[in-house]
Amino acid sequence: MNLEQAKKMDRKAWHKLAGKIKPETRNFIDGKFVDSRKGKRFDSINPVNGETVAEVVRSDAGDVDAAVKSARKAFKSGVWSRMAPRDRMAVLYRYADLIQEHAVDFALLDVLNMGKPVSDMLNSDVPGSATCFQFFAETIDKQEGVVTATAASEFNYILREPLGVVGCVVPWNYPLMMASWKVAPALAAGNSVILKPAEQSPLSGNLMAKLFMEAGGPAGVFNVVQGLGEEAGKALALHMDVDKIGFTGSAEVGKLMMVYSGQSNMKRVTTECGGKTPQIVTGDVPDMDTAIQYCINGIYGNQGEVCNAGSRLLVDAKIHDEFVERFKKKAKGQFQPGDPFDPSTTMGPLVTKGQQKRVLSYIDIGKKEGAKLQFGGGVPSGFEKGAYVAPTLFTGVNNKMRIAQEEIFGPVAAVLPYKNIDQAVEMANDSIYGLAASIWTRDINVAHKAARDLQSGVVWVNCFDHGDMTLPWGGYKQSGFGRDKCQETMLHHTQTKAVWVHLGE
Repeated sequence: MNLEQAKKMDRKAWHKLAGKIKPETRNFIDGKFVDSRKGKRFDSINPVNGETVAEVVRSDAGDVDAAVKSARKAFKSGVWSRMAPRDRMAVLYRYADLIQEHAVDFALLDVLNMGKPVSDMLNSDVPGSATCFQFFAETIDKQEGVVTATAASEFNYILREPLGVVGCVVPWNYPLMMASWKVAPALAAGNSVILKPAEQSPLSGNLMAKLFMEAGGPAGVFNVVQGLGEEAGKALALHMDVDKIGFTGSAEVGKLMMVYSGQSNMKRVTTECGGKTPQIVTGDVPDMDTAIQYCINGIYGNQGEVCNAGSRLLVDAKIHDEFVERFKKKAKGQFQPGDPFDPSTTMGPLVTKGQQKRVLSYIDIGKKEGAKLQFGGGVPSGFEKGAYVAPTLFTGVNNKMRIAQEEIFGPVAAVLPYKNIDQAVEMANDSIYGLAASIWTRDINVAHKAARDLQSGVVWVNCFDHGDMTLPWGGYKQSGFGRDKCQETMLHHTQTKAVWVHLGE
């Protein structure tokens, strides 16, 4: 069943398929599924009802070592790293097609794992992941070397070569898409890959590896190691024969990845570590209702479990009250928690009960700090069994409050008034994070000055969360370094080699 056919399925059909699915739970090493050395397993839990979806292998350092050896062997053989560029492109093009053809399978796995609404999977995650592999496939034969200007007796040319073995450690909020963002450029550059999915959403990673083989990918090039972050993830980051770690997750763990690099072989590390995104709405906002809709989508989409969730709404004091009233009216009922297998559902549960507890604790902190709860703030009625949190809005927030400074990773928005644009930019930058920001204004000078002065990797003007594969994705400060998507990402997965030839006199 292809993507378009999947979009026509109803809730009953999805549940029928979900009841039959038998996900692969083993590691994928050297082209085949294998159990862990010690046979340990952990439970993958459905956040809708707390039931166990599957028992997944719990890998240790020995399992990671087996995957690294497989990846290194494949790399050294040249079966992928030295494959003709057009042939490598063909494999990734076929792979992108297979992702779309298996839209139902990917949707089932990620909905069961982390509660993402099935409509989000079909409209965003699956097609976006396929596009990611298509994009990086297209870059393969566009990588060119350089010949420098030298004396007539000398000849200097510069090559770009793959790094070798790349470990991809990905988060649970977009299991398929974040894995695609990491794996696609690594493979396109000619590297061998070891994917370590988040333990909260492990299942779709195995399907990705299987489909790579179906697309014609050689054994050992794409490996998957399941397990806990503090065990399998740490072992991968510490391994002496891994050349790079691409990581998306919390700033706390991102810092550990850098430590592990220093403790091992000084492997390259790129990190994307979240944010506390400001959405600045000026007094001359072109269309307040449009801006409000983007603000609503920006914080409540994907249950607020988004690294660039627009959780800080910086609103000109002159329009603050009107903005809040319109926001409350417009937001009502838009993101209604429901069964994620119902195509009409716009908000699923949070990924785990632990994450639900964390978000609810921040709501309590906001109340204690003196912020005013406008709506939400608890578990929606009828959904007590799952890890749900209702869309929540606070006003009366200042930038020193914890709910304005710390990443909550849930559907919690805070409105902060400001007096002038300079103060708004200062407030926006008063954060340890710097992933993204937006500004709504009619004034072109204000827009360009704000874009210049905001300390973030992405600045949207009169929109939010727009972009395509050409948009570099990454942040400033503790949002990490390196970029996902875009052609620059391809270069992060290569190294430069200079060849100097003395021709004689």
